[in-house]
Amino acid sequence: MTSPPSKGRTGLARILAAMGYSYDGLLAAFRGEAAFRQLVVLNVLLIPLAFLCPVSRVERALMIAVCLLSLIVELFNSAIEAVVDRISAERHPLSKNAKDMGSAAQLIALSLIAAVWGVILLG
Repeated sequence: MTSPPSKGRTGLARILAAMGYSYDGLLAAFRGEAAFRQLVVLNVLLIPLAFLCPVSRVERALMIAVCLLSLIVELFNSAIEAVVDRISAERHPLSKNAKDMGSAAQLIALSLIAAVWGVILLG
């Protein structure tokens, strides 16, 4: 088994390569995943709104952090789905469990947004 091309790089070259892979991942998620695009729209609305709310800096940071967390969870969820689909298109209980758990993680992340924003704004 050969090492990925980035494994031979060091220093700035490795960091730049990693940034390129990250950009490719974000682009793939945005182009191929409707749920990711919907969350981007939600973040585009909520993050500026957080700056308009009369809250402390810590509360604002928490409001923004939970929004960004939902994007992170969706990236993991999409990655899990892609790997499961790559392995086999055949229906299997373990594949279903993996996809359902990824979806459940996203449900919890979205619930966290609602809870944090609700506690801070309605508190």
